Amino acid sequence: MRITHGIAPVVRQPSAVTIGNFDGVHLGHRAMLRRLVEVAGQRGLVPCAITFEPHPREFFAPDKAPARLSSLREKLQMLGECGIDHVHICAFNQAFSQLPAETFIEHILVASLQTRFLLIGDDFRFGTRRGGDFAMLQAYGAQAGFEVAAMGSVTLDELRISSTAVRETLAVGDLDLAGRLLGRPYSISGRVVDGDKLGRDIGFPTANIQLKHNRPPLTGIFVVQVRGLADAPLPGVASLGVRPTVKENGRPVLEVHLLDFDRSIYGQHVCVDFLARLRDEEKYPDLPTLVTQIGHDVNHARQYFLNHSESLLAAKQND
Repeated sequence: MRITHGIAPVVRQPSAVTIGNFDGVHLGHRAMLRRLVEVAGQRGLVPCAITFEPHPREFFAPDKAPARLSSLREKLQMLGECGIDHVHICAFNQAFSQLPAETFIEHILVASLQTRFLLIGDDFRFGTRRGGDFAMLQAYGAQAGFEVAAMGSVTLDELRISSTAVRETLAVGDLDLAGRLLGRPYSISGRVVDGDKLGRDIGFPTANIQLKHNRPPLTGIFVVQVRGLADAPLPGVASLGVRPTVKENGRPVLEVHLLDFDRSIYGQHVCVDFLARLRDEEKYPDLPTLVTQIGHDVNHARQYFLNHSESLLAAKQND
């Protein structure tokens, strides 16, 4: 995959382009990307996605911005898996936020990417004061030689699939519905970094996974599987939260205890799939009470894998 930035000319081959934040790369995004890749193949174009970093709402209102479903690295990987050959990242800063819609079309779509086909969502708006829309793009496309098409919403059981819908289901712990909206288990990937070694001291060693953002879309105790350490995913139980029993006003931490696993994995990059929610994060009166509860969580996780071994094996074979 080719990754580019800025507004200078960057391609030599004409492109089929789509635009969006693509947070989580859910089934709605995947339907749009599939259509784009099909058109690109039919017309001999390079399938290209334009995305923004950071999310525009993080720039305008960082304290009120939605929790991220995926880091930039995760998003790029998933876009590549969907057949996108080129991702153009627009740095969403003060200058970009004031870019007129006409300039975006002329400099990025026409000059930089040589757009010949543009696919957008039916509610897409862009440019200063959201002044650009489908009609403007069609008018410019007629002059500059690119076709514009809009794609309607994708639904699941009459629910519109969106990043907002995924966040809402994760926030209430409905991992099953979130997975159906995403087309895969919700996951967080990151590097295993040094922690405070408390887990090892209390008999449940954990891998501390680096979080790219301080506001994860879900919290609690979960049954998970971890990819990236062996040929098959490894079973585990995870805590995602601020660890109120051991720290006051702590930052969110993702810690994973791998079942029947004992080797050093510091520095390795892993992906944690969230399979089931066990309970809320709680503050306990002392460490022995916490240790007892962790033991219960581990037993519940083991039982989950015993009960779901056949379905997990089928999912692995279908990957």
